[in-house]
Amino acid sequence: MSGSRRLVRLASLGAALGLWQLVTALDVTLWLRFEQFPTVGEVASALADRLGTEAYWQDLGHSLRRIVVGFLLAAVLGVAAGTAVARSRWAADLLGPLVEVARPIPAIALVPVAILLLPTTEQGIVFITFTAAFFPVLVSTRHAVGALGPVWEEAVLTMGGGRLRVLFSVVLPGSLPGIFGGLSVGVGVSWICVISAEMISGEYGVGYRTWQDYTVVDYPGVFVGMATIGVLGWLTSTAVEVLGRRVTAWLPRPAARGTAGPVRATGGSSSAAFRRVPAAVPATEKEPVS
Repeated sequence: MSGSRRLVRLASLGAALGLWQLVTALDVTLWLRFEQFPTVGEVASALADRLGTEAYWQDLGHSLRRIVVGFLLAAVLGVAAGTAVARSRWAADLLGPLVEVARPIPAIALVPVAILLLPTTEQGIVFITFTAAFFPVLVSTRHAVGALGPVWEEAVLTMGGGRLRVLFSVVLPGSLPGIFGGLSVGVGVSWICVISAEMISGEYGVGYRTWQDYTVVDYPGVFVGMATIGVLGWLTSTAVEVLGRRVTAWLPRPAARGTAGPVRATGGSSSAAFRRVPAAVPATEKEPVS
């Protein structure tokens, strides 16, 4: 990213904070009421106080552990289930209807189910986090695998490769961009649901502490919790995206804006030194095999 773009992004954030400070310091009351909002300075002071307490870091650790465990389970099982549904008619017939019925249910609505089924609150919150990320990962994997063209798969089969070789040499590598798109969405949804679950049934965590601050009318503390959640969500989503770019570094990247497309060197005269490489035609989803 260029320095000018970084500067624009920092200026955008600074302008938003400046507007917040202005309307709260002046107690602006139009249609929106800001007279009870804490100022940026009050939130910053509360954050500085919290950073020096052990409870803040314990809450941070509890929330991060729940996210990591639930998200990793969702990543492994979501990719496996999505690949199975896309590749096998049996899996599509057995799991497809269950997925379509369960997918629209908000993960936070499963809190009573988690309380009834699981022996501890901690396991229930991890279950909610897992469920929130599982369906985005499964659906994105299913579409990514189903959209792969058959050319490379047929080439591996022609050279004597079996179905496992096709899976690990063609299907999973070719589906990685779509899979990481689902992982990025899944980790963001996980943060939404883990915070909600902590507010409802948690004992520790950022969500639990934010709700406690609200009940005692500590509004600067509430905004400290919101800012912490936002930063943690941004950091984890960025980590997933960076990992995705590194894992798929071998894939061709889109041409920079303003260029007509990727080029390659060829022999011949100087006027024909570079020729355009035709863009690949995207494949449509194919029917799963038995």
